[in-house]
Amino acid sequence: MTTGGGGPATPGVRVGLGGGAGQPVLLLLHGMGATGDVWRGWAELLDDRWPGRWLAPDLPGHGGSTPLDRYSFDSFAAGLAGLLHPGDRVVVLGHSLGGAVGLALAGRGAGGAVGNGADLPGWSVERVIGLGVKVGWTPDELAKTDALAARPVVWYDSRAEAAQRYLRVSGLTGLLEPDDPAVDAGIVPDGDGRWRLAMDPRAFGVGAPEMARLLAAVAAPVLLARGEQDPMVADAELARLARSTHTLPGLGHNAHVENPVAVLALLERPV
Repeated sequence: MTTGGGGPATPGVRVGLGGGAGQPVLLLLHGMGATGDVWRGWAELLDDRWPGRWLAPDLPGHGGSTPLDRYSFDSFAAGLAGLLHPGDRVVVLGHSLGGAVGLALAGRGAGGAVGNGADLPGWSVERVIGLGVKVGWTPDELAKTDALAARPVVWYDSRAEAAQRYLRVSGLTGLLEPDDPAVDAGIVPDGDGRWRLAMDPRAFGVGAPEMARLLAAVAAPVLLARGEQDPMVADAELARLARSTHTLPGLGHNAHVENPVAVLALLERPV
């Protein structure tokens, strides 16, 4: 495993975790509010079991990655595309927001809705696994995310307070302790003893993914998975969208943190 790197240099994108060499390339994408460090529990597993290079970047506007002028699933994907090299054969495993971004990235590589068939990038996505992608949104839920996006940055008087808020926003309360090293990338000090979340709050305004459009643009096989106890997405919702779905028994929304081995097995599951 490498830390503080793990991928090619891309302006504005922090890659805090990565390792391996060669092909295929595994791209691990975190969910809303988290950072690439949420995949820390995967490092030894991947070093042992993944045959190629792997990397876990911070999405734009999260952790150490530069904010975007405007947030959309396509702009998230565009911000990550520079991590990939011509000839890369990419497998994307994305959690929640990261799953929808992974579909947008796959469409870019295929010349689909993002790339529109012009100036293909020279790399291709061979498979996408979307874990815990919320596909059904109510007007009230979207209004709440819009309100979060409009809030100013909040400063906290201690690291502990900021860490607790980070864990809540990223859905990791009870899964990681506030002093876990994976929390460090999600909070930022100001030098005067105050702390804030590293996330740009405007990222909450990305809206609901247009799943039909995103899926239609992807030529590669897609597996949509969820934890059995995930309240954010139901089996029936996924079954209406994809031919290949899977439910992970006993796990919740952050199944990749709860049980890395069970989620890693999705990479070997036929689609």
